[in-house]
Amino acid sequence: MTQTIASRVRTVVLLLLAAACALLAGAGPASAHAAVTGSDPGQGAVVDKAPARITLTFSEQVALSDDSLRVLDPEGKRVDTAKPATVSGTTYAVPLHSGLPDGTYTVAYQVVSADSHPVAGAYTFSIGAPSKTSVSVSGQSTDDGIVGWLYGFGRYVSYAGLIVMAGGAAFVLACWRRGAGVRPVQRFVVSGWVALTASTLALLLLRGSFTGSGKVSDIFDLSLLGQVLQTKSGAALVSRLLLLAAAALFIAVLFGAYARPSPTTTPPDGASRRQPDPSEDAEEKRDLTFGLSIGGVVVAAGLAASWAMSEHASVGLQAGIAMPVDVLHLLAVAAWLGGLGALLVALYRAPAETPVDAPAVRRFSQVAFGSVLALIATGTYQSWRQLGSWSAFTDTRYGQLLLAKIALVVVLVGVAWISRRWTGRLAETVPVEASAVQEKERVGARADGTGETAAVGTGETAAVGTRETAAVGTRETAAVGTGDGDAPAEGEGDTRLDTDEQPGPESAGPESADSKPAGPEPAGPEPADSERAAQLARQQAARDAAQRKRMRDADSNRFGLRRSVLAEAGIAVVLLAVTTVLTQTEPGRTEQEAKAATAASAASSADEGASGALTLNMPFDTGGEDGKGIVTIDVDPARVGGNEMHVYVERPNGRAFDIPEVKVEFTLKAKDIGPLPVVPDHIATGHWSANGVQIPMAGDWQVDVTVRTSDIDEVTVSKNAQIG
Repeated sequence: MTQTIASRVRTVVLLLLAAACALLAGAGPASAHAAVTGSDPGQGAVVDKAPARITLTFSEQVALSDDSLRVLDPEGKRVDTAKPATVSGTTYAVPLHSGLPDGTYTVAYQVVSADSHPVAGAYTFSIGAPSKTSVSVSGQSTDDGIVGWLYGFGRYVSYAGLIVMAGGAAFVLACWRRGAGVRPVQRFVVSGWVALTASTLALLLLRGSFTGSGKVSDIFDLSLLGQVLQTKSGAALVSRLLLLAAAALFIAVLFGAYARPSPTTTPPDGASRRQPDPSEDAEEKRDLTFGLSIGGVVVAAGLAASWAMSEHASVGLQAGIAMPVDVLHLLAVAAWLGGLGALLVALYRAPAETPVDAPAVRRFSQVAFGSVLALIATGTYQSWRQLGSWSAFTDTRYGQLLLAKIALVVVLVGVAWISRRWTGRLAETVPVEASAVQEKERVGARADGTGETAAVGTGETAAVGTRETAAVGTRETAAVGTGDGDAPAEGEGDTRLDTDEQPGPESAGPESADSKPAGPEPAGPEPADSERAAQLARQQAARDAAQRKRMRDADSNRFGLRRSVLAEAGIAVVLLAVTTVLTQTEPGRTEQEAKAATAASAASSADEGASGALTLNMPFDTGGEDGKGIVTIDVDPARVGGNEMHVYVERPNGRAFDIPEVKVEFTLKAKDIGPLPVVPDHIATGHWSANGVQIPMAGDWQVDVTVRTSDIDEVTVSKNAQIG
């Protein structure tokens, strides 16, 4: 019955592992974390004359290369004339050749967002009238090929490696110090270090191709590697490698000096036993524990910071708070899930001589509870920061994945509660002293003729005499004297022959060295007898170990704990896969901002076509708190002479809000006119107005809007429009 239940649990875990693999395989390419919130000309726009430049506005600052913005004519030839440049804030532009003929043109962009993820895409606009084009706007992304999948898998392995290494080491130091000497636990922690190191090196090599061409042949391009090392992501990966060197030293001390047992001493009876060494300083052991704890926390926090300083937390709202919160979140995940993995290894693979005991499991339960509380606090903050509204939970892919993650965490906590109940009923397992095991292994191996020899019986147990001489049998058994008649004896408990007596022929045997009339005295039993005794001792020790393991596993509470922890580990694997996909997905706040900007642009185009008035929508980000929004400029009737201008300021969710100052300037660069400043009057919340705005002549006017959201946070956004 027990084996049937265990097999079912293993089947469920295997299904969960398969689900994790399917999730990673079906996650799609890594989504960009910066989005295009505006463009001029816009998507699908038809303009009367060729623009002098193309401008793109993103939701956050991006990194540009020489080919980040490209404009292609209907034949696929480039018509941009220079490198892209920053206009203001998050707006970037590339100049075009003058006198471009009519037709449909393609704008392709490929940049790297501030949180290190590639952003690629394309759209079209037309001059005069739409035409056929040979340029395909599909397949522009560089992260949806084999390089993109390898990069995503490398990220998953790196997260898993950190969790296994940091969480396993924390389990040993905080919960089960005897586990430092258990070989399966050592292998578990070291495997995490190897996985994290290998995946970091792989990500460093893949990075250049991942953010560039996406070709496998570029993975080992040293010139791309040099460029990667100069970026924020490259610096983070190199820092991670340096910290992994320190982590290797930490692991060496943890499983070396820290795990080394106390020196053995030899008491007067000649049996080597593990006893406290009087010269050993207990204070030194405590100092080593304290040093390892402090050093481990510092190294683990540094490793977690290598993610926080280059991804979501490093950009956007409250980055200075978000990065420490992200570090704490990662450390809590490692302590919980990594410790869970170490506990699973200890329950299934620890030797019978050193089983994980109930106090260690209870201590881990307390650590896991604290980690869950930290995860709830930090996760709530991160969710608010990345979503911004309740609707983003259901309207964005990031929010949907976050709901799936929350559901998995709830299930995991439920299973952990079951494990906690098993822990409360766990029977104490008294570990067999290592000295007894070593003593039993020495039985038959020591035959030095010093007055005491250990011998093994052929039954199920072996007894060791302390003051008797053991008699070695005829290659089959070794009998142990017990002091009550197993060998000829004159006194109670004494089996030694009286040296004054003359034994007869029948008493001659291997028991007495005096029976040899001549020749050198033998040094001990025959070699064959000693080897046989040692072999029997090893066999008996193996049988005893197997018996102890059966007794340990027969504990129903321990068996229930093993099942529940195994189920927890399976859910944790899927949870980690969801988290990896989540970090590669565009945050809900950014996605909603992009949708709002697109909708506003479409609405302004419709209003312009219906009334002849000009409406410009310009996203802005001053970089401070509450510094993101959309400023809308309405100019009516948008012709030469007097015009009425209205300015509206809204948050990304469409709600109007006031800012300390807003200014507008009009510039006609072709005629060297301007800038013509306009300071509108505040009318209502998020609404400013100005009458009699004079436009002296028709042309392609540049409209600059300066937005100030605090005493020190301001930005100027620009857009060109045909007026008159």
